Amino acid sequence: MMAAMAWYLWLAVALLCGPPWPQGHSALAPENEVPLRPTAWLPDGKVTTIHLPKGRTRRLYFTLKKKVAMMSVTVSPCDLPIEWTLEARTLKDKPPKSLHWSTKKSMPEVWWRGPGTEAKIHTYTGNAMDTYTGPSYAPASIYILRLRSKDQDTRATVYLHEGSGPSWAFPQLPSDSRVHTLGVGMTSVTLSWAPSASLKRLHPQRSYDYCVLVNRKHNYRNLCAAQEGIRKEREKDKTREKKNKQRKVTVWPILKDWWWQQWDADTELRSPAALRDEYDHFQCVCKGTESVCTVSELVPDTQYYFDVFLIDRLNGTSAAYTGTFAQTHEEARQAITPLREGELQWVTFRDGGSTSGELFSFRPRGWQQSGLLTLQSCGSSEKINITVSSKGQEMSSQAVGENLAQIWLQGSPSYLIHLEKEGKVAPRQAAPGALKASVKMQASSTYHRQGVPSLPSTLQIKSFNRLRSCESVTLAWMGTEERSLYCVYRQRLGEGEKRGTAPCLGPESRSDTERVLCKYFQELNPRRAVTTAVIGGLEPGVAYIFDVYLMRRWGIPIKYSSKTVRTRKEC
Repeated sequence: MMAAMAWYLWLAVALLCGPPWPQGHSALAPENEVPLRPTAWLPDGKVTTIHLPKGRTRRLYFTLKKKVAMMSVTVSPCDLPIEWTLEARTLKDKPPKSLHWSTKKSMPEVWWRGPGTEAKIHTYTGNAMDTYTGPSYAPASIYILRLRSKDQDTRATVYLHEGSGPSWAFPQLPSDSRVHTLGVGMTSVTLSWAPSASLKRLHPQRSYDYCVLVNRKHNYRNLCAAQEGIRKEREKDKTREKKNKQRKVTVWPILKDWWWQQWDADTELRSPAALRDEYDHFQCVCKGTESVCTVSELVPDTQYYFDVFLIDRLNGTSAAYTGTFAQTHEEARQAITPLREGELQWVTFRDGGSTSGELFSFRPRGWQQSGLLTLQSCGSSEKINITVSSKGQEMSSQAVGENLAQIWLQGSPSYLIHLEKEGKVAPRQAAPGALKASVKMQASSTYHRQGVPSLPSTLQIKSFNRLRSCESVTLAWMGTEERSLYCVYRQRLGEGEKRGTAPCLGPESRSDTERVLCKYFQELNPRRAVTTAVIGGLEPGVAYIFDVYLMRRWGIPIKYSSKTVRTRKEC
């Protein structure tokens, strides 16, 4: 078994490097020797795709018809630079057709056996499409097209045209083949380019389409390079699986398949129908005959590369415009307002008919890095959302209404606060002299606290009818287990007058003459946390509206529901 394996390996080396035994010396130079393999003939008027393995020269042969004075050869590399040379060998005497050649001889080899001259017609090195156009040689001539890739395996497209007129095999580009940028936004880019002359001479059986591609790496020189770039990204996993499968196959089938596949892959004649199917499955952001394209759904503040290809579906060819690149605009950054310690902030949304938002920042004091954020909305029908984040991570999100909202901040040196109003809401009319705002907000550092302060179980004010007199009334309300200051305000109502105070308006909006008393209160048992106050100095038979505010060390004051009480007319 080991001897058989060694023989197979020796045979593989012999096939790759040539036979080790000496051969008879030929009168022709080694470059002129044609190996015994299937001859690759280049047809006229057909697109030929040839595979180019790294470091190996591929040859295509062709002859011209009688009375053909001009010819043109077009070579279009795919994604890598190649070298290609066009040569002609002219025989003194054309080989007779009646001569019977051995099956071991190929037709080009017969041409080399006779006396003749060689001439190098054209040579090119690069990765751009190149076309040679020139006169034909003597009738008894064979043309040899040599192609070679130095760097990596690649492929190229070759087209032979006999005659002096244009072949129309490849789409024509305008004189200005650049792609222009008309407009750039945050998520879209609008492109334009000059129309091709090929579209003006539309053939009934010919179909042209523009294909716009976008990527983040670089521009592509042609459509084949773009296809190869996308294909390599998608087929990395498939290539690994194929390599694993090939390792399990025996040596002789590998040599057998390799030997014939090398020559079968030399010239792969692909029909236009196969190329059309390949283009149909190619994902273009814009497709058609319009010379304007808007590429949308892009990422802001990102550089993109744009390429435009004109595809001839009948011949299976394409032409590439000179691509461009553009960087989308970055997102508009809102101004961030810093919140000062304990300062009351009124937030007014500029556009009441559409969604809008405001950004604030807060830095708590002290090593504990804890704080309390309190908010209250001024409109009962307005929907306002608040989101608190730190270092890009969302920490809290909730809706804010007329009831007081408290958000505990802890564990971060700074916080980003985003207020957003949704929906179209009619503005609410506030009391005369009131501040016009949608939300009031306050942020305070909380030293030596472990959580949010407690709130009263109810914000209702109760009056005692039996304790009501001509000059005084007695009020009661619920407090908390924390020591806090409670202030009572009053307003005199006229006959038949009904008036209330907006829930979001605090004592800062009230006149000092309206304040009748302030008192501290604390009760550790929440069920018994009831405090009372006797309000004197009132007029008989007059209605008064009373408001109580809970003044806290942290957070905005809490307003109880207004209470209207009329003193007795007769006592």
